[in-house]
Amino acid sequence: MKVVFMGTPDFAVPCLRKLAESSCEVAAVFTQPDKPKGRGYKLIPTPVKAAAEEYSIPVYQPLSLRKGDDAAEAMRILNDIAPDLIVVTAYGQILPKEILELPKYGCVNIHASLLPKYRGAAPINWVLLNGETETGVTSMQMSEGLDTGDMLIKRSTKIGENETYEELYARLSEMGGEVLMDTVAAIEGGTLAPEKQDDSLSCYSPMIRKEMSQLDFSKTAAEVHNVIRGVTGFALLEGKRVKVYRSQISDKIAPDAENGEIVDTSSFTVKCGDGKCVTFLEVQPEGKKRMRTEDFLRGKKLAKGEKLV
Repeated sequence: MKVVFMGTPDFAVPCLRKLAESSCEVAAVFTQPDKPKGRGYKLIPTPVKAAAEEYSIPVYQPLSLRKGDDAAEAMRILNDIAPDLIVVTAYGQILPKEILELPKYGCVNIHASLLPKYRGAAPINWVLLNGETETGVTSMQMSEGLDTGDMLIKRSTKIGENETYEELYARLSEMGGEVLMDTVAAIEGGTLAPEKQDDSLSCYSPMIRKEMSQLDFSKTAAEVHNVIRGVTGFALLEGKRVKVYRSQISDKIAPDAENGEIVDTSSFTVKCGDGKCVTFLEVQPEGKKRMRTEDFLRGKKLAKGEKLV
């Protein structure tokens, strides 16, 4: 089967590797343009481009697939390749109808949620923000709507109560490669059984905004914990920002303390709006590196009753 792969971040790399190491012919990879990074603004290739180059797969990086000269050139390239299948994983561009209808088997998307729940750009963040206990990966026949196409293959996984975005992202990335190969095998074997999505069960996961990371200690301990897990939280301690990368809900109950008050200085435990508490496990003080809380507390003496805001 001749395949064109479209993807950009490291989440998509396991899918590309699985395809490249299978019996499929990966004729081309489409990815977003390189971006400048660092003090020298050196152009850095996307993770998918870097992986494609390892396998000597031709790489194309159009600014747009929908308008302008880049779109016309991309369409010419795709017509010349005449792929049987286009696989899309976190590409970052919307495909026009002409591309969706070009391959023999259409375009298949690997999406990091159990559709129809959590359509959209940030499903992994939102399952954590909302305290979900289960998620997974769905392969989907792409249509013109946003993640609305027929579902092909699903695989689910439980979410750990303290699992962070980084950890879940890595697990679902690998699962995406497995779901993709199951989907390709079913296409080749003629055993796919597409299932329409029930729109009444859908919900969306919009882009994450920076301000969502600010911790609000008037909320419940579970809500504060989920912000830390889902988007990395931050608060101000003595006027300086502290990022919080990992936490757990404490057994401590402190109904008489103020919201945001440090109720245990030996473990950096903070009172939340429901009287329950959250313990910070991994932090990054302003101007310093990310570290375990026990290392932070060796160099910083907290005062009981001190408040984070």
